[in-house]
Amino acid sequence: MLDLSSRRAARLAVPVLLLVALAACSKKEEAQPAAATTPATGGAATPAPAATTPAEAPAATPDTAVSAQVQAMSVDQLREAASLALRENRMYAPTGNNAVEYYLALRDKQPQDATVKSALTDLTPYTLIAAEQSINREDFPEAQRLIALIEKVDDKAPALPRLKAGVTNGVQNAATRTAQETEKLKKQTEEKAQQLVEQKKLADQQAKEAEAARQIAAQQETARAEAERQAAAKREADQRAAAAAAAAAPKPAASAPTAAAAAAATLRPISTPAPRYPPEALRAGTSGEVLVEITVGTDGSVTSSRVLRANPARVFDREALNATKRWKFEPVAAPVTTRRTLSFSPGT
Repeated sequence: MLDLSSRRAARLAVPVLLLVALAACSKKEEAQPAAATTPATGGAATPAPAATTPAEAPAATPDTAVSAQVQAMSVDQLREAASLALRENRMYAPTGNNAVEYYLALRDKQPQDATVKSALTDLTPYTLIAAEQSINREDFPEAQRLIALIEKVDDKAPALPRLKAGVTNGVQNAATRTAQETEKLKKQTEEKAQQLVEQKKLADQQAKEAEAARQIAAQQETARAEAERQAAAKREADQRAAAAAAAAAPKPAASAPTAAAAAAATLRPISTPAPRYPPEALRAGTSGEVLVEITVGTDGSVTSSRVLRANPARVFDREALNATKRWKFEPVAAPVTTRRTLSFSPGT
């Protein structure tokens, strides 16, 4: 047991030590300090009880504010451990290894010890500040532990209702904020999923449109090829028909000239203008010839004309007949029927 002078010295040193150590303790609360040692019976050193992580400990109450390991220590061990805790600024933390718990255990063992009561009175304001700081940083398990220590020291402490309300409100606010953040995250996830669905729909639509465009282009190409094939077939058929017509046309007899041929030989042309070249045939570079039969009246004018053979068919017929109608010959004694071949060539 400490003598009277030692008690007075410890009593006077506590406020000074508390003032100096307050800032340091607020920073050390979350760190695990080196384990203190307390002298055991017989002089052997025994390690102080290990602190319990607040997040893993159950909700603290005044009955559990002082750890079982501390409660099991002897009076001499508690006094030595309390003094060491003050020197090392472990006023209220860590759990199971702080001055408040050691003094509370001493008070349980020696209720009338004025030095112990005075030390607890001096430590209480700083434990209150630490509890408020824990509430502000939302370390609610630590705040509850400190509040339990304060309530163990003085269950009528004026600050207790406010601190307990602060913990309750803080837990509710934190839970509300967590729920809001969870809901926000859920909405963001749903919106992202909806965006992905819309993007997939758009990609599918674009793929369908591209496939439809490809099919239309293929159909157009097929139709164009078919039109060209039909046009080529028509030209070939026209050429075959013209060749067949030319082959079927009557050919002049190889015998001596007839009377008609002799009469035609007596025709003397005055004006035989060339036929007009059809513009379509000229642009296409088409050439050909037309065999016409004309009848010349006694005054030398062409009284009638008709096409006997044309190659190609129906291309130069009209212009050939129009040209022959303008022809003039010298008068003859009797009408003469004869044949003439009109040639069409783009280079002439």
